[in-house]
Amino acid sequence: MDFLEGFLTLEVTVLIVAVLVPLITAVYLYLYDRRQKQHSVLRNYPILGKVRYFLEMIGPELRQYLFDSDNEAKPFSREQYGHIVKRSKYVRDVIGFGSKQDFERAGYYIRNAMFPLQLEEMKYDRKTTVSTYKYVLLREGLFSRKEARVQDELCAYLLDESDAVVIGENCRHPFVVRGPIGMSAMSYGSLGSHAISALSIGLGMARGTWMNTGEGGLSPYHLEGDVDLIMQIGPGLFGVRDEEGRFDWVELKKKAEMPQVKAFELKLGQGAKIRGGHVDAEKVTPEVAAIRKVKPYHSIDSPNRFREFHDVPTMVDFIERIREATGKPVGIKIVVGGPDSLAELASYMKETGKGPDFITVDGGEGGTGASYQELADSVGLPAKSALMIADATLRRFGVRDRVKVIASGKLFSPDRIAVALAMGADLVNIARGFMIAVGCIQSLKCHSNDCPVGVATTDPKLQQALVIEEKCYRVLNYLVSLREGLFRVAAAAGVDSPVRLTPSHVIYKDEKGIVTSLEEVYRLMSARVGSDFPTA
Repeated sequence: MDFLEGFLTLEVTVLIVAVLVPLITAVYLYLYDRRQKQHSVLRNYPILGKVRYFLEMIGPELRQYLFDSDNEAKPFSREQYGHIVKRSKYVRDVIGFGSKQDFERAGYYIRNAMFPLQLEEMKYDRKTTVSTYKYVLLREGLFSRKEARVQDELCAYLLDESDAVVIGENCRHPFVVRGPIGMSAMSYGSLGSHAISALSIGLGMARGTWMNTGEGGLSPYHLEGDVDLIMQIGPGLFGVRDEEGRFDWVELKKKAEMPQVKAFELKLGQGAKIRGGHVDAEKVTPEVAAIRKVKPYHSIDSPNRFREFHDVPTMVDFIERIREATGKPVGIKIVVGGPDSLAELASYMKETGKGPDFITVDGGEGGTGASYQELADSVGLPAKSALMIADATLRRFGVRDRVKVIASGKLFSPDRIAVALAMGADLVNIARGFMIAVGCIQSLKCHSNDCPVGVATTDPKLQQALVIEEKCYRVLNYLVSLREGLFRVAAAAGVDSPVRLTPSHVIYKDEKGIVTSLEEVYRLMSARVGSDFPTA
């Protein structure tokens, strides 16, 4: 009986505590919220207001997983996100039943040939293969999934040697590229060490590609894999600056002596932010600060433009000086704002015979670790329009053959890449596609250092989620599957290599169903910049 009485007493005590604690907490919060002055809804409706704020907080997750349709969410829809994941994890790029694309909307389409080419007619490197790991889905239930990780051998789908893209042909050390797709600028600091390492190793295994370091400087993690590097230099001069923030030519030459560094890129602008880069203080660890040569745990804001030059002639002189000092190609990254954006540079290139070896054209739809809404939404043209303006302007002044054009801006699938190549790009950059390949779930917290999957964070605990050995193969699989898909699209268009895609291979359909050839669109664009129309 004593035991039973003790048990009942304990049970009653637990029940009282279970009821009273929440009740007292609710009363306290009710009284507190009625008196606080910050939130109007909580003063009038303390309880319902709490529910409102709770639903508002989990709203993005609810929309992403429950309410948004497959093709609705931004920046990447569930459908687009799923395709990237399937390519990287399963090396699967087939669908069933039909496309989910809205064919009533305006858009660009690949013009298929009446007699497409056979696989054996395609011109690519058939000998180079890559070893990888992929997943095979064995069983998928409502609450469980069984997968097996298996080894596989894939064709690398590199360009034929005769079709290799050569950047800086007249440099002492030209950069020869056998894969038309590379990684866009993503800095260490913006991404964590695990993400950068996985990307470097995966891209290196894929061969024939490149990795842009971003403006945060060259880190040891960019060097983890055997991948060619384009070292980006932003207005903040991170990685090539002295303690006073001035350009350090000795440090530049040290970087140029590294065999993996194949070229340098001056970042004039970025599609998502027409300004210098920004990194929040919590991301600036002592290691990040040492690489960038800044103070740790202080937010970093690059200047809006370089202080080393102020116009086209002084910029070109700076480019020439870097090329002479390093012997390697030097390019610029720009955002096109209008039909005349590149006219002054192209004219000066024609007049002097000088200029950049490549131009990266970044579209306004591109991503970033941190930006401002007004800049990301409304400043700078999207990639397709910008690309045609750049190509047409360079042709107008007769300097197109001297400079390679790299397109960037949400070009994450073979069809999008094919359209960009047809519009005048020689090569294509991808950033967020590779982020998704290493585990990004679009939590949209890149700027906060709270990335839940360890991609866009320098927090050691959060980075534990990203296993380098596993994710590097997803990067490899995604890139190789993109190359294969690109050759598949080229075959459908009737050309033996994607390097031979031209405006004649793309058409534009508007909302009314009226079709216009890209040749005609390009003619209209060329007329605005005074260019000659390119021929195949």
